[in-house]
Amino acid sequence: MKISPSLSFLLFALAVFWSYESLIPNYTPDADVAPTKFSTDRALSHVKNLSLEPRGVGFPGHERSRGYIISQLKALNLETLTQEGYVVTKSMNMSKVTNIMARIKGTEEGKALTLMTHYDSDPHSSFGASDAGSGVATILEGVRAFLANNQVPKNDIIILFTDGEELGLNGASYFVNEHPWIEDIGLILNFEARGSGGPSHMLVETNRGNANLIKGFVEANPKYPVASSLSYSIYKMLPNDTDLTVFREEADIEGFNLAFIDDHFDYHTAMDRYDRLDEKTLAHQGSYLMPLLEYFSQADLDNVKSLNDVVYINVPFFGVITYPFDWINAMLVLAVLFLLFVLYRGFKKARFSIKGILTGILPALLVLLPTTLIGHFGWRLLLKIYPGYTDMLHGFTYNGHLYIAAFAALTVAVCFWIYQKFRKTDITDLLVFPILLWLTICLLTALYLKGAAFLILPVYGLLAALYVLVYQEKPNSLLLLFLGLPAIFILSPMVKMFPVGLGLKMMASSTLIVVLLFFATLPFWGQFSYKGRIAYLSLFLALVFGIAAHMTSGFTESRPKPSSLNYVYNLDTDAAFWTTYDDELISWNQQYLDETQDTLNVGALENLSSKYKTALTSITEAPLKSLDAPLIDINRDTIIGEERIIEVCYTPKRSINRLDVYTNPMMLYAAKINGIPLSEFYLRDRKKRLFTHTVTNNNYTEIEVSFPKDSIFEVTFYESSNDLLSHSQFSVPERPENSIPMPFVLNDAIIQIKSIKFEN
Repeated sequence: MKISPSLSFLLFALAVFWSYESLIPNYTPDADVAPTKFSTDRALSHVKNLSLEPRGVGFPGHERSRGYIISQLKALNLETLTQEGYVVTKSMNMSKVTNIMARIKGTEEGKALTLMTHYDSDPHSSFGASDAGSGVATILEGVRAFLANNQVPKNDIIILFTDGEELGLNGASYFVNEHPWIEDIGLILNFEARGSGGPSHMLVETNRGNANLIKGFVEANPKYPVASSLSYSIYKMLPNDTDLTVFREEADIEGFNLAFIDDHFDYHTAMDRYDRLDEKTLAHQGSYLMPLLEYFSQADLDNVKSLNDVVYINVPFFGVITYPFDWINAMLVLAVLFLLFVLYRGFKKARFSIKGILTGILPALLVLLPTTLIGHFGWRLLLKIYPGYTDMLHGFTYNGHLYIAAFAALTVAVCFWIYQKFRKTDITDLLVFPILLWLTICLLTALYLKGAAFLILPVYGLLAALYVLVYQEKPNSLLLLFLGLPAIFILSPMVKMFPVGLGLKMMASSTLIVVLLFFATLPFWGQFSYKGRIAYLSLFLALVFGIAAHMTSGFTESRPKPSSLNYVYNLDTDAAFWTTYDDELISWNQQYLDETQDTLNVGALENLSSKYKTALTSITEAPLKSLDAPLIDINRDTIIGEERIIEVCYTPKRSINRLDVYTNPMMLYAAKINGIPLSEFYLRDRKKRLFTHTVTNNNYTEIEVSFPKDSIFEVTFYESSNDLLSHSQFSVPERPENSIPMPFVLNDAIIQIKSIKFEN
């Protein structure tokens, strides 16, 4: 059947659109849906109640949210328990945590299914609507619907809301190491968020093979699976962990992370609010929970472990496609043999020429090199043009989607413009080098990144299209489009996924994927005689998206700029300073900071840890304030043989939220914090930092250390309270509406520093 080029183009665009649209359900108000069904609106009501105020550990909203969750579990007639105590994690973060638990009894004695998320938000300004109020809401509503069905599970169902996740997975660590229920758990469904929208991705957490877990996931048949073995391969390389990681590493318990990552700019900020959470995203979480809960509550959870791995990828209409790792090499060899066969037949039919194949290398390189450079240096250029972007530590701006679209459209323009110049070269010759490039990528994934081995699937479509072109000079456009669908459905979402998940610094990955998608669908585009027009159209779209991005590059109430300001008082030197992490100051904090004084000694404040290794950018002398100094008692200072033991109790005399403790770099034989021993491995490898205590109820901190008796021991305390804007001795005004507290750093804080030296 012959179809017009315009219709062909439209069908291609529709396929790209569907590759995104099929990932996530639509949202329609459903407050009146049957009680036995999951209701997004009912879940949203939980999110709203949980995100009325920040609920970081130690903040008033934290305790209120705990009471709300307990009341909701009791309303479901579930016996609700709490687990409370101090914990020090491997990252040396100490806090007092209160985990919330309930249990639905099953009919058999096998392993239990656990539904898990955390209920604390990131200190100090995040409202935590998405992270992870959405997880709490999903579980509460899902369990309610499950119970309304009067279903009796075969397995026990444990409901676990952990505490202190944002501090260092504290609640999960406390549960794993201290609670007897840990012996009963066979599988975990963990709900998380790293943004406030977009599809939810399924990530497997396993110490061995994933075959049985993926088999169960496929059989549970969630309606909108977004699952890729590549995503987990990348996730394992990143420093980002979830509560589930603790269960996997310390208790060998496996499970699924179900997390959304789009609208990353809201993550851990004051913009993580109820009204910013995408309803479709919450509906997607519910669409995972219900089928997985029904399936795994009845499944044999004693057999979820496997020694075998499978490659998996979600594809529209087909759901999740899987095949064993054992097939990877065979599929690659088969693709190479298929190419050799097509080349053999093509040369016999005079459809290839050596000169044409060599000529076909040039346009491919002319496309690859500039588009990769555009992606790599383009974002760096934008940071120079818009320096305020550097203060968005997520690496993803409010107009980030427009930049992705602009770079992708510009890449498409380059592809079509270059290949238009080689229109006289036979399309079969032009395809050989891109296919070899694709096969090289598949070889590298087979060797080093097996989770990405599904990329061989677009290659089969490309090889089949080449076979058609060898035998037909004017093949059916619909057939060529059909053969390009694996590439469209698999690659198109990746154009957006990588810069959204890893930051706009990864824009080169988007431009490269666009090029690979163009190569994989080149047989289809080869039938178009007006590639130049598509190039100009794409260039026009790139300009439109770029202008739109520029028009939204400023900061507004709905797109606020992160900013920071701290007051630091050094008790040892009787000096005070204003400090900030901002690269581009705003009028709000600029009035306190003088850029000419950046070299002042602020008392080793650079020691204080911050995510992404963010450093102070400006330091200025500040007026002295009369703050209550801490009480530091030396309860013990003893020498036993060659070992000196010191015990210090630090009691704050003002309301604080956090205490950071550092020492001079030296050997410590042992250390205890509030009676909890620190890891010998940590003490051996640490530099200066000893630990961080997130304080609740202004509790004391007791430190016991032992070290060589001839050593000099110096300990420095940094006590912080996040009340700079409300403290009676300060007159710092509220931020303007177009600014929010900068996340990932100590902010809006009054910090006091005190050091003690123990000499020989």
